[in-house]
This record gives sequence, structure tokens and C-alpha cells, in this order.
Amino acid sequence: MPDSLACLAASAALAVSDVPIQEIISEVRVARINGDYRINPSRSEMKSSDMDFIVAATDKNIMMVEGEAKECQEEDLIKTIELAHEAIRVQIKAQQELRDKVGITTKREYAKPAENEELKTKVEAFAQAPLLEVARAASAKHDRSEAFKKIAQELEVHISSTYPEEAGMPDEDKKLMKKYFEDLQYYTVRNMILDENRRLDGRGLEDVRQLTMEVDYLPSPHGSALFTRGETQSLTTVTLGTSEDELLQESAATSEYAKFILHYNFPPYSTGEVKFLRAPGRREVGHGNLAMRSLKQMMPAEADFPYTVRVVSDILESNGSSSMATVCAGSLALMDAGAPFPKDVGGVGMGVMSRACDKEGAVLIYMLGDEEHVGDLGFEVRGTRDGICGIQMDIKVDGLSMDVMRQALAQARRGRLHILDAMYNCMPEARAELKPHAPRIEQMEIEREFIGAVIGPGGKIIQEMQRETGTTINIEEVGDQGIIKIFSANKESIEKAKDWIKGIVAVPEIGETYEGTVKSIVPFGAFIEFLPGKQGLLHISEVSWKRLDNLEGVMKEGDKVKIKLVGTDPKTGKLRLSRKVLMPKPEGYVEPEKKEGDRRDRRDGDRRGGGDRRGGNDRRDRGDRRESRGDRPQRDMQNEAPQQPQPENPANGNDDADLAL
Repeated sequence: MPDSLACLAASAALAVSDVPIQEIISEVRVARINGDYRINPSRSEMKSSDMDFIVAATDKNIMMVEGEAKECQEEDLIKTIELAHEAIRVQIKAQQELRDKVGITTKREYAKPAENEELKTKVEAFAQAPLLEVARAASAKHDRSEAFKKIAQELEVHISSTYPEEAGMPDEDKKLMKKYFEDLQYYTVRNMILDENRRLDGRGLEDVRQLTMEVDYLPSPHGSALFTRGETQSLTTVTLGTSEDELLQESAATSEYAKFILHYNFPPYSTGEVKFLRAPGRREVGHGNLAMRSLKQMMPAEADFPYTVRVVSDILESNGSSSMATVCAGSLALMDAGAPFPKDVGGVGMGVMSRACDKEGAVLIYMLGDEEHVGDLGFEVRGTRDGICGIQMDIKVDGLSMDVMRQALAQARRGRLHILDAMYNCMPEARAELKPHAPRIEQMEIEREFIGAVIGPGGKIIQEMQRETGTTINIEEVGDQGIIKIFSANKESIEKAKDWIKGIVAVPEIGETYEGTVKSIVPFGAFIEFLPGKQGLLHISEVSWKRLDNLEGVMKEGDKVKIKLVGTDPKTGKLRLSRKVLMPKPEGYVEPEKKEGDRRDRRDGDRRGGGDRRGGNDRRDRGDRRESRGDRPQRDMQNEAPQQPQPENPANGNDDADLAL
């Protein structure tokens, strides 16, 4: 995959150039597939992986680790890093050989930054003690920031007074003074933490800031949570949608629709600044992606939860690890929304500081923003009680051993479990039901051959269903099945649409009772639609136990009637319905005897010849219809009105009409 080769290509290009670089680097992807670790696997192999990490390193030291996993253990991660480093060394050696073949032996010269040791001494003499005093004060973020700023202003006044009043301090010295002050602040804070094992806010190295969390914080979203850790706060909401709300994500190699989306917003007011509200930048996109990759590991399968889910984290206040607050708040909000989220996912930010003179470094949990600035390693671990779901690690110095890495990961696990305990106390499990105002999606499966019937010509049927039921219906063909998703905020609407679809795909069964709608009235009965798109004839003789000459006053178009499917016409295959079989027989009712010559006994005869029809009135005495019609007298069609034949047996109803069917 191309992303794992980008660093190798860039480093190789710099290696064969005269651009000054400290060291040659490279990176690889490591995945675990069916228990085996693979270096730079193919895209198809990645589909079955349960670990996906990208590691960057020099020949001697790890520089960066980022990736996701399905609850891997800390030792699995250590093994992944070690395997990646072995592969990276091979790539670095290849780059060195390429550089030697090209003949690059020297790098271009460049001007080194100017230094002023006298000015540096003055800055340290004036500012070191005040800076240490502020660092030890355990003050709030903004108070500490203002105190550091005040020392910088006093320093500038003091240093300026040592220069001639007429000339003042040169611009070059102003820049150097600012640099020396920032360096002094950096080392003062680091040394205090390493020497005294105390933090800028007064905590110990493993102490977690105060936690406050609340679910169902907002009334309108489908799910919401407010997560506060010290001076970092995330307000996260969840919105549920249909497959029409999926997000198309395109890259150089892929074009895919995402059903789980997470947006991370970091407005200026979260750090007390007044700035324009602009589109998300690189930082916001990256932090959101890290949180999304971890929460995605616990998202249920589409068959269990067919919604498109959008999570939005708005950072209201920030003093370190706001992306970890997003993970915690996002997990709680998803449970509040009723998503079948099996386990909470918590995140913890860690940091490592070390000095060459120290045998061991200091591992800090949940670093403050000022502490992140002075740390040597910053990494964030997200996961459940059972394992790691995601990690992001940036190493700023050389020489961190795997023993220090193990120590940091073990401490991160303790911090993660502490956070998760508080999250479970807030919300032990996901809601059993969606909130009343949340939309519902129900899924149905039908045979593939019925998809066209549900959609209808030009989408007529499905559009009518959506219009009449107030639902949104999506149909997708998967293998030999049609997957139908019905979406609505009203459960009754969903049930109405489901019944409609069941009617379309249902096969009528003889002997079953249905409720139908009268679609049209004809002289010999009524046509009843008892399933969507399926009609049958209710003959006038099957309407009631008593004889009816017509249906006037009995039923009309649009009436709902209960009928029973009693059979099909053997010639036409049309469905025959009866209403009277569902009604009790009148007291004393006697089934009429069939007379000899009853047309119902001859229904299967040759209708072209009409059987023996010459025994009735003149109209029926037509002779053999297959004879030549040349000698037949012409009938006066205007004066001769058609005669309705009278039934020979009242119980048999209108037989000519039945034959016409």
C-alpha cells in the first residue's frame, strides 16, 4: 500500500541529494493476519487483519508509531515495533547503498544560527528563579501562562536597560533573548519534573486529573455526552442516519463509502483565544481520525445496526489530550444513543521525559499542554479493558529503550483502566432502545426475483410506498437476496411499509383468509385486492348466502372486506374468492340441488361449441359455432337488447358471467 512507502521514497530522495539531514529513515506497515505478522501486506490481505500499525525509525531508534487493532495486548505492540525495526534497517541499508552508488559524499554548507553567550548568561541569571517559582506554584493553565508572560516582559525591560538608551537593543539580540528565555523555561520545567517528581498542576507522575462525565446532556441529538478531565472538556453528539447519508471517501487508491464518521472541532475559544472560525485544519483532521479508528473497533456489524453514524466532538476547553477526551465522550455518546456498543473505549495520553545523566526517565500520565511541549515522547493509547484499539506515538529524542517503552505502556494501561472504571460508573451499558425521537431502521430480506416487484416500473411502487407511509426505503442486491432497509422516526410507519412489502412478495395460499379492498364492481361480482398487486374475483354468488341480483347497497369501491381464497380458475389461473364462507349459514338453509344440465357441471367442456346449449331460449340455440355463418340472418343490433340469462339454480349465481371470467 502506498502510504507505507511514502517515507522510504522521501528519505531515499534526500539521501541521494546534497540536502543536509541528520539520518536516513524509513517506515513500514505491520499487520497481523490469522496470527502471523506481515510486513507491508497487500490491500486484500489487510481485509482479514486484526492489527494495522505503521512504524517509522532510523537505524537505531524508533521515531513514530501509529495504528489500530482489535484489542491487542501491550506485548503484541512491542513485538510489532521490534519486527518493524528489523525491516526498516534493511530499507535503510538499501538507501545507503544507493547513496554510495550515486557518489554522494558531502552535503551543502549552510549558515549556523548566531549565538550570544553573554546574553544567554544574563537571561539565565534574571529569569531562572522566577520561572522555577511559577512552575512549582501548581496554578491553573491561564494563570501559569500569564505568569510566564509577565516574567518575559520583565526580562525584556531588564535586558534593554543594559544597552545604550539611544541605540537600544538590536533586533538580532531581541530574537536571541526570546529564544534563550524559551529554552530556559523548557529546561526549568523538565528538571523540576525529573528532580522533584511533581507536575505543573501539583499532581504526581501517575495521578489522573479530576473526572466528570454526563450522558444525555442535550435533548435533541440522538445521543450526547459531556466529558471533562481537569481543564479539558469535550461535548460530543451522535446522529443516526440511513445508507443515503454514507460519506464517500476517496484517496489515490480507493473510493469507499463510510458508515461511521467522526468529526473533531477545536475552536479558538477552547484555548481562550479570539480567532476566525475556519474549516478544520490538519490537526483537527488528524485528531478526529485517531479517535474514529479506535471507536470503530467496537462498532457493531451492519446487520446488527444498519445505521450510518456521525459522531461530532466539540472541544469546549483544552489543556492536553483533547483527542482522548473525544474517544471517551464518543464512547459514552454512542451508548447513550442506543448503539449496541459492547464495551466502552477509553483513551489516555502519556509522556516520557529523560536526561542523559539519568538511568531512568519519568513517565507522565495525561500530560498538560505545557508538559507535552517539554516531553521527549508523547503517545496516546485507546482501548477497552481487554486490549488496545489504537495508538499514536511521536518520539522527539534518540535512544529510548524498549524497557522504557514497556514501562510507559504498562502505566498507560493502569491509567486507561482508571478512566474506564469511571465511564462504566457513569453508564454501565448501552441503552436497550433508541431514544423516542431517534429514527428507526428495520431490515428485511426478500428473494432477488421480487426486487423488481417492490420497486415497480420506473420506481412507481416504491415511491408510492414512501409517499403513503412516510418512510425512506433502500433496496440493495446482495448475492441471491434483496436487502431492504426501512427508515422512519415513526414505528407505525415502518410496520405499515413492512406489511406492504410482505404483501408484494407473499404468495397467496388457498384456504387463507385476507382483508381486501374493493377495486371495482362488475355485473357478476367485484374485484378485490387482498395483497399488494394481487386481485381476485369475488363472484356475486360468493358474496352472501342469499341470492343477490347486484351488489348495490352491499359493497362499493374502496370498501374493506374479509374474504377467503377458495381456489383458482383451472382455465385462466385467476384467483377465486369467497365472502360467504366466512359468514354463518342462515338457520334452516338447505344446499340447493344441482339440476341436470347445470352449466357448472359442464364448465370444463368445449366452450367454442358451448356444449349442449340448445335446450334453452332462442338466444342460446346457436347451433355449432364452427359451422359456416353465411346463412345466418343479420341481427338488428340497435333494436335487440341483450338478455341476461336467468340462473337455473339460485344458489349458483350468474353463470354466464362466471364463464366469461
